[in-house]
Amino acid sequence: GFKETAFLYAVSSAALTHSLARACSAGRMERCTCDDSPDLENRKAWQWGVCGDNLKYSTKFLKKFLGQKRIGKDLRAKVDIHNTNVGIKAVKNGLKTTCKCHGVSGSCAVRTCWKQLSPFHEIGRLLKLRYDDAVKVFSTTNDAVGHSELAGPQRRSHSPKHPASPRSTDLVYVEDSPSFCRPSKYSLGTAGRTCSREGNCDSMCCGRGYNTQSRLVTFSCHCQVQWCCYVECQQCMQEEVVYSCKQ
Repeated sequence: GFKETAFLYAVSSAALTHSLARACSAGRMERCTCDDSPDLENRKAWQWGVCGDNLKYSTKFLKKFLGQKRIGKDLRAKVDIHNTNVGIKAVKNGLKTTCKCHGVSGSCAVRTCWKQLSPFHEIGRLLKLRYDDAVKVFSTTNDAVGHSELAGPQRRSHSPKHPASPRSTDLVYVEDSPSFCRPSKYSLGTAGRTCSREGNCDSMCCGRGYNTQSRLVTFSCHCQVQWCCYVECQQCMQEEVVYSCKQ
């Protein structure tokens, strides 16, 4: 129930939703095609050979695939489903309208528009921000409906008797994360892990520092195609510097 798990659920559901919607519009799926929203703009787009990403189909398929109609009653199940929906919502929020001009000499006298998803790295960046601001939650009973709900820290507009519910865009978790720096049942630790001196050695090595080692690496080089029919290569060597986290 860590916030790392929350991010995993969200980014996985987002990736599945995004990939399936793109696969539909690319014609790689038998059961779906372009965006099937019943508006005129999308139908015009089909005529011009462009195809909107089918987010409607991918979202419906994913929720059925994950069995969200059979929502578990325990806190962890509710948390997992909430984080899954955060991922789906992040993809939906990245849906934008793209237009193409068909006028004479590139003018926009005639324009067709369709729906297109944002690149996935933008969605991943958004979910990383959600991870950084993840909310720790617990289970509480809603007296009005008699069902248990997720509740988080107090906000100014809420009284202590009525804890605030997390927003639909918040990643939520139930347990504080352990240290992943040292070996435990959750992690092998980071001792011996290779890292990038300019990039992530300081954070990955958890302040313990890192070792620098030079080694010779053998690789294939000066390859040529010989008649007929194989590739002949020479073996070259070069020195490589490797950085690894200290114990």
